Amino acid sequence: MTKSKKNEFRPNDYVVYPAHGVGQIMSIEEQEVAGMTLELFVISFEKDKMTLRVPTHKATEIGMRSLSSPDVVSQAMKTLKGKAKVKRAMWSRRAQEYEQKINSGDLIAIAEVVRDLHRADDQREQSYSERQLYEAALERLTREVAAVSGGDEVAAARQVDEVLGLRAA
Repeated sequence: MTKSKKNEFRPNDYVVYPAHGVGQIMSIEEQEVAGMTLELFVISFEKDKMTLRVPTHKATEIGMRSLSSPDVVSQAMKTLKGKAKVKRAMWSRRAQEYEQKINSGDLIAIAEVVRDLHRADDQREQSYSERQLYEAALERLTREVAAVSGGDEVAAARQVDEVLGLRAA
């Protein structure tokens, strides 16, 4: 697939923006900035009630991408089934790594965070910061799974839940 900058993303496309997750391109507009005309994607993140304007020529560079393919989604689901990999590093270091994975926009990396921070009901409590990271990763994963499969977040959440429930403790 050639990377023609202009037609890579179109209005109404769902895209993944690394720092914010799934958004929808509302339009492409031109704006005058410092005497230069910039072409911008106007991306709406409905759930966060936020709109972002991203220069079209910078979009790929900053990691904006199309939704994952169904293949990547099933790979993410496989990742969820795996055994949690808990490193023995200090929490602050691990938390940083988890946050980088979440903000990478990489669905598999996000699934790893969900897997590693998921707690079954009978497991030890999570700290507040663990819970925050877990929920952020879970939300990113669920939203993208929903967007890929046609937009039903409740069904996507149920699917992720089921997979997590099947895990070998």
